[in-house]
Amino acid sequence: MASAIDLDSLKDRLLAGDRAALARAITLAESKRADHRAAAASLIDAVLPHTGKAIRVGITGVPGVGKSTTIDALGSNLTAAGHRVAVLAVDPSSSRTGGSILGDKTRMARLSHDPRAFIRPSPSSGTLGGVAAKTRETMLLCEAAGFDVILVETVGVGQSETAVADLTDFFLVLMLPGAGDELQGIKKGILELADMIAVNKADEGEAEARANAAASEYRAALHILTPASATWTPPVVTISGFHNLRLDDLWARVEDHRQKLGATGEIERKRRGQDVKWMWALVHERLHQRLVGTPEIRKTTAEAEARVGRGETSPAAGAAAITELIGL
Repeated sequence: MASAIDLDSLKDRLLAGDRAALARAITLAESKRADHRAAAASLIDAVLPHTGKAIRVGITGVPGVGKSTTIDALGSNLTAAGHRVAVLAVDPSSSRTGGSILGDKTRMARLSHDPRAFIRPSPSSGTLGGVAAKTRETMLLCEAAGFDVILVETVGVGQSETAVADLTDFFLVLMLPGAGDELQGIKKGILELADMIAVNKADEGEAEARANAAASEYRAALHILTPASATWTPPVVTISGFHNLRLDDLWARVEDHRQKLGATGEIERKRRGQDVKWMWALVHERLHQRLVGTPEIRKTTAEAEARVGRGETSPAAGAAAITELIGL
């Protein structure tokens, strides 16, 4: 019960970097119980002044591009350089249990044993784009616990790219080389979101040549899409996450982006805009909770679905019957 949670003690332990306290706080934030959600909201409000200092990087790419391998190598480089790294790995959920089915933590062998790293696999539970509903709260709790680099890995399908871009300061898109027409299989929207494209699996010899050729095509596409007045021109780099090649250069570009856009105030403006979007996301979530939160509303919802499904009433009439119950 929420009454049994000592929030003051949990806050103090969290701010001291206690990993057990961080895990407990995230579990509260992810809980569907009303008392737990209220406790988590109070805790986040209390630690909010201690958040916002981390570099927030979203990482996406198609399955098989090597996201987890690259994050494992990059994160290990960063912890060796003195950073504390939190990885929020958002898995697609099992349709039966709602649990994570990919197990990203098992694919980050070095980071999972690194005392300066924290990995939190999180099931998406059917939320839009595969991004867990509580990823933002988790990110803030990790920052409060002293993690200065937050890496948010998305499953890279559907609308998850937009959702992760709305959570982070820097959006990294991993691409594969030699996959036929390099531009045919990517959406224009991805290129418009990207702050950098990294062509992965650029090992030596023929693989490196294919990666360089792909990188040239991406550069040409980004040159067309990037406004001449932009503060930041997204670079295209070639890397090998498996062999830890050129990842230091990749991170130097991330830091350069933070320095340039931090100086102009663009990162701060972006974060404030993200806060507004998150507020409305919470409004929508709470309206949905009202819709499924009581037996009466659940009964009316099921009846409306059945009538619409049988063709006895229109979708608009069914929607009106449901929303009237919550005063809309």
